[in-house]
Amino acid sequence: MGLSPIAGGSTVDAVLEQLQAQVSDGSWAVGERIPAELDLAAQLGVSRPAVREAIRALSHVGVLEVRRGDGTYVRSGCDPRPLLRRVARASARDVFEVQLAYDVQAARLAARRRTTADIARLEELLRARDEATEPDAFGAADARFHLGVAEASRNPVLIEAMRFFIGRLHESMRAVRLDREVPEAGPARHRAVLDAIIAADPQAAASAAAAVVEPTLAVLETLLDGDGDAVPGAATTVGADAAADGEGR
Repeated sequence: MGLSPIAGGSTVDAVLEQLQAQVSDGSWAVGERIPAELDLAAQLGVSRPAVREAIRALSHVGVLEVRRGDGTYVRSGCDPRPLLRRVARASARDVFEVQLAYDVQAARLAARRRTTADIARLEELLRARDEATEPDAFGAADARFHLGVAEASRNPVLIEAMRFFIGRLHESMRAVRLDREVPEAGPARHRAVLDAIIAADPQAAASAAAAVVEPTLAVLETLLDGDGDAVPGAATTVGADAAADGEGR
């Protein structure tokens, strides 16, 4: 089955669906190099960034492998779409529980390994986060700062895991900004994370990172009943957004 143009230059998920279909039906065999981003973008009628993001998502789950200077190869014939849909439908509590684990370790390692260039970049990312006001822009800026801390950790597994997760973090922070029942850590707590990284204090950085996430997570816990079902509040908002995105992309 060949690739076909995507109506209206649709979303990354539509690109991902077509790329995965090429693998699933055997059009692209395991070990084969797939067409270049530019060629795929032309065949699908979408932008190169949309193709790049779809390739990145499939690389994160082991279907594709990007080899620098050589191209992208099929690594596995498995279908990751059920997993990706489950991630898309995760509740806000699920997302913040994972963020807590990632952020604490990322901050700890960043405090040990950061460079002068990392510090300068994190300062810029934190400034952008502090200045963002519109919910979607704020969610994106917050996610970029957290990813920046992970990148300063120099741990390639943690970095790739965070890149895979970053879209859901963006959506969750957007929903938290829209829902006044749920607090989000302000500039001071994020500043404390960066200050500890600059001071090369791993324990202080880990503690500061935990202090960013834990208050939001605690409130989300109170918005869930004993069976774990969402009740009115941010948990419902984020879950609904994720489900809608998962179905509509």
